[in-house]
Amino acid sequence: MAWEKSHKLKSKQRILESAAQLFTRYGFEQVSINQIMANAKLTRGAFYSHFSSKSDLYAQAMIKGSQLAKEQHTHDSTTCLATLSQRYLSQAHRDEQLQHLCPLAFLISDINQQDENVKNTYTEVFKRFIDNAQRLTKDENTALQTAALMIGGLALAKAVNDNELSDKLLIACQSGVSQLV
Repeated sequence: MAWEKSHKLKSKQRILESAAQLFTRYGFEQVSINQIMANAKLTRGAFYSHFSSKSDLYAQAMIKGSQLAKEQHTHDSTTCLATLSQRYLSQAHRDEQLQHLCPLAFLISDINQQDENVKNTYTEVFKRFIDNAQRLTKDENTALQTAALMIGGLALAKAVNDNELSDKLLIACQSGVSQLV
C-alpha cells in the first residue's frame, strides 16, 4: 500500500528540519545522513525518496533553516529592524540556545567548501535576507549594510573565544544597525 502524499510531504519536512538543525550547528562534513534520519526519527531509506544527494539535502535544508529562523525572530511581526537585530545579535543566538539558528551566519565558513548548487542556494537565501531588510530600511545600501552587520557580527561573535569581546561585538553591531535605521 502506498503512502498518502501528505505523509510523504510530512516526512520530507521532518528530514529538512532535522538537517537544518544539525547542519547549522555542526556543518556539512560533521553530519551524516544517518544522524539526520535518526534525529528525524525516520529510516535511512526514506532519505533516498526525497533527495538525490547529501549536498541536495544541504541546499534544501538551508532554505528551510532560514525560513524557520526568520519565523522565530519575527514571531510578533516586528516591523522595527533595530528590535529585530537585537534578537538576532543576541547571546542566546550566538550560544545556540535558540531552536533555529541562522544558516547565513552559522554556515558562512562552510559554504566555500561546497558545490555550486549549495553556493547558489546560500546566495538566494542571502538575497532574501537583504530583501526583508530592505522592506524595513530606507534603501538597498542600508539593507546591505544591515545584513553585513547582522550576519557578519553574529558569525564573528560566534568565532572568537573571548566572551567579553564577543559580547562587545554583538552590542556594537546592534548599535550599528540602530544607527543605520
